[in-house]
Amino acid sequence: MPMKLILATNNQNKLREIREMLSGLPYEVLSQGEAGFSLDVEENGTTFAENAALKAKALWKAAQAAGVSCCTLADDSGLCVDALDGAPGVYSHRFAGENATDADRNAKLLRELQGKENRSAQFVCAMVLITADGTAECFEGKVCGEIGDVPRGDNGFGYDPVFYVGERSFAEFTAEEKNAVSHRKRALEQVLSALQNR
Repeated sequence: MPMKLILATNNQNKLREIREMLSGLPYEVLSQGEAGFSLDVEENGTTFAENAALKAKALWKAAQAAGVSCCTLADDSGLCVDALDGAPGVYSHRFAGENATDADRNAKLLRELQGKENRSAQFVCAMVLITADGTAECFEGKVCGEIGDVPRGDNGFGYDPVFYVGERSFAEFTAEEKNAVSHRKRALEQVLSALQNR
């Protein structure tokens, strides 16, 4: 009987990517909805790791209360721009206000960087894994690039059109190209290694 690994998300893209990477291991990978949980955790941490831990712990405690033996996995990610002292960081989604669109956030970012020479930035993803016995581990993946002068590309989402790796923005990468080097993939590879070693 495979151990349940419940993700603190209902995002189908994340679910598919994690299922693919963990497919050779004895885990049944489920979204929180598929496992019968509906949690909306306030992400009030000051780091990606803190926010991921809040979600993973809340889900683990809910599973324990329901008598479900499982591991839980949560992630938090965002864009850190060196010239903005690491902003937008954990506020990446709320950077231009609660109801802002991706285009609004990108436009605000480009305005804030006007006249700044240093355009270097990193996409960062923290993942927290809590095993069935309650042990928590944090893993971090990062991809370095720079903020371009104009948005380019029709793929991806969020800050992808303004985040350039080499000559292309992330929104000009195919999904396969992006997933091969993404911050989430790099964090997930460490999770995979930890699970393989258990």
